[in-house]
Amino acid sequence: MAPVIDNLKQYMDPLNDDQLKNAVQGLSVTELVEIWDTLDDEESLKVFLHLDKEKRSFLMTELYVPDQERLLKALSVRDTKELLDYLEPDDLVDLIQSLSPEVRSSVWTNLSEDARKETEFLLRFDEDDAAGLMTPRYAAVRGELTVAQALTFIRRSMTDVEMIYNIYVIDQLKRLIGVLSLRDLLVSKDTQKIEDIMVRNFVYVREETDQEETARILEDNDLIAIPVVDKINRILGIVTFDDVIDVIREEQTEDIYKMGAMGGDTRSYLETNVFGLVWKRLPWLVFLLIAGTITTNVLHGYENLILSAAFLTLFIPVITQTGGNSGTQSATLMIRGLATGELKFRDIGRVMLKEIFVGILIGLATGLIIFARSFLLPPGVTLYQALAVGASLSCVVLFATVMGAFVPMLLNRFHVDPTVAAGPLMSTVIDVCGLTIYFEVSKLILGL
Repeated sequence: MAPVIDNLKQYMDPLNDDQLKNAVQGLSVTELVEIWDTLDDEESLKVFLHLDKEKRSFLMTELYVPDQERLLKALSVRDTKELLDYLEPDDLVDLIQSLSPEVRSSVWTNLSEDARKETEFLLRFDEDDAAGLMTPRYAAVRGELTVAQALTFIRRSMTDVEMIYNIYVIDQLKRLIGVLSLRDLLVSKDTQKIEDIMVRNFVYVREETDQEETARILEDNDLIAIPVVDKINRILGIVTFDDVIDVIREEQTEDIYKMGAMGGDTRSYLETNVFGLVWKRLPWLVFLLIAGTITTNVLHGYENLILSAAFLTLFIPVITQTGGNSGTQSATLMIRGLATGELKFRDIGRVMLKEIFVGILIGLATGLIIFARSFLLPPGVTLYQALAVGASLSCVVLFATVMGAFVPMLLNRFHVDPTVAAGPLMSTVIDVCGLTIYFEVSKLILGL
């Protein structure tokens, strides 16, 4: 990649328009995105204008928002209108929603009448729902048409359709009544009716279906597109697999941020300024800080026990760390199972039973290890003291394992994102409860 960048920047001025066009057309959109931040404003505009219409539209959707805005400000009115008219409706809506108010106003002014109507239609829907992902450009025919008539109609409308692999069959009220593939259409006799060869048992989503659920349905059914219908089954548009890939990436990013105790804003690191990064992290840190101070109250409550058995303080980090890790492991497994649809709330009984046995076995293993470690190696506590530490850790691990499984499933049952139960939050809760278990079990064994 480095030689490509160096050669392009070095010979950009000497090259005539045709030579530069051939050079940049030889680069993929991925390669152009990778070299984009090495180009200054003049160079990036020059490269962009020497791309064909299709590659310009693909590149625009892949660039970071600041780069998109700089390009839109630099383009002429004619080039801007040409670019906006070539963008797919769903991509155009995503672009408009991400721009600053100033640039958004300029873009809106340069939209053609048809593009504005499509954009206004899509902007009616929540961007996190299925209808917010869809494109209104799909192939639809009436069921009473013959195959020959349908093929003629589809040939005429090919330029207005984003994906032609599936043809959707509608009635007079535009209600979706069937689906057939392009292959089925091509191999059928010209005189056959569409309603006789269409598939009546098809998969679809409602306009208000969450985007994550839409992605899961499309993935589970191995579809390349899925129709979106309203409350009376009128087709509104289709969600294509490329949009679903973006959703999956966005949802995974959001989940990772939440598991790391950060805000769910999915903008990239380079797009976010310093204050944005602070705001992404600080609220959760403050919340966890306040929640973590409860451990101070726990320690204060067991002050007399600590004074009479000072060795207990030596193992507090081990207890809290191992408990937190156990809970996070269990929570991660549950969150993944819930995300893939493998686990449902109705499975909670089986899950709890299994995690209890898992917690007991892991607790015994870790308890025996810390028992041997504390008794045989420095600081070399007594047998009963080592037994107290080992038994306490076993109980803490059992509690953390069960809680790590139970909490995400409970949150999911009440439609709360279960990822908030993983990572630092889970560790903080288990620290507080784990210390209480540690001191109570130690008191019981030591007879204090």
